[in-house]
Formats: sequence, structure tokens, C-alpha cells
Amino acid sequence: MKEQRLFTEADLACIREATRRAEARTAGEIVPYLVRQVDEYHEAPWRGAVLGALTGALIAGLLEGLAVHWAGVAGLGAGLLHVTLPALAGAASGYMLGSIRPLGRYLITASDVARRVQLRAEAAFLEEGVFRTRDRTGILIFLALFERQAVILADEGIHRAVPPETWPQVVDSLVAGIRAGRSTEALCQAIERCGEILEHHHVERRADDRDELEDGLRIRDR
Repeated sequence: MKEQRLFTEADLACIREATRRAEARTAGEIVPYLVRQVDEYHEAPWRGAVLGALTGALIAGLLEGLAVHWAGVAGLGAGLLHVTLPALAGAASGYMLGSIRPLGRYLITASDVARRVQLRAEAAFLEEGVFRTRDRTGILIFLALFERQAVILADEGIHRAVPPETWPQVVDSLVAGIRAGRSTEALCQAIERCGEILEHHHVERRADDRDELEDGLRIRDR
């Protein structure tokens, strides 16, 4: 049921068929893999709270500097209203905004998100046994939907034939397609492009070659 909310049966069939066609021409074993979100990013609300508190204090300071005061308030009460309450209100607002998933993503640095996506892709490579092919010719096409990032991991049998700088262009095209709302089309094109690359670099099938890994798309929540 979860798969149906992301892809129709026709979408899944298209991805499966693209994988089958790409593998029919070469020794490559292509594994398409998608996660909805690689991490919960629990630190995002707290980062939002810190930024909100600083913003609240800054605004209070600016207003104080412009001699904007609450009438009839003096002493400790003035300090509470002028500084503490704006900072607390800012912290609470920042925490709530950081708890909203699409907004919280922007409170995590791009390098941190990329690192977590890479680690999750490496875990998927092991989980799905992409390395368990006779000639080590497995390829993982990993897509993190929430993060809108992709990673391609190729086993050592592919590395020996294909230069590492070949894959970023495939990744960039896949990510662009995802961001444009063409998830199925972009993924099928990435799979087919991997097959073309392997064919170009002569990663050839053996006479007794067989399908070693399942062709369908794997979908996980995390």
C-alpha cells in the first residue's frame, strides 16, 4: 500500500522494465532504491529555537535603541518585557517552525544532509546485497525523496571499467527530474543511462549470465 502512494503499478512496471532492458545488454545488475526520508533531523527544531531567540533579542535591542518603550513599565518588569519575553517568543516560534518538515530541512546544512544521504546509500548497498554478484558488477541507484538527492554506488567490477567522473552527470539529471515532478521518468532514464554507460565501457555479459538481483524498485520509509 505504501508503494501505491508514491508510484502507480504502471510506474513500477516502467522502472522494472527499464532495469531489465539495461541489464540485458551488459553484465551490470542495477538496483533502484528509494527512501522517503533518510533522517528525522531532530536537531532542526532546536536550531530554529536558537535562531528565533537570537532574532527576538536582536529585535528587542533594536527597539530599545530606538527608544521604543512600553509605557509605565520600569525596573525588573521592563527588562522582562524588553529582552526576556521577545527572546522566549522567538525561541518558541523558531522551534515550531523547525518542527515543520519542509521548513526544518533548511535548518540543516547542505553538507550535513549530503553526508547523511551518502551514509544511507552505503547502508542500502549492503542491505540489498548489491555486492553479491559473480563479477562484482552491481550498481545502486539511490534516491532520497525528501532530501531531493541521489547517489549512484557501483561495485568494484564497474569501477575497473568506468571512470568515477562518469556518474555525477547521471545523478544531476536524476535529481533535476525529481525536482521537476518527473520521478518515474527521471528514474527510468537514469537506469537506461547506466546501461548505456556500461555498454560503452564494455562491461559485457557472459554466455551464462543470469539475473542475480531483483529488478523492481525498493521503497523504504527511512
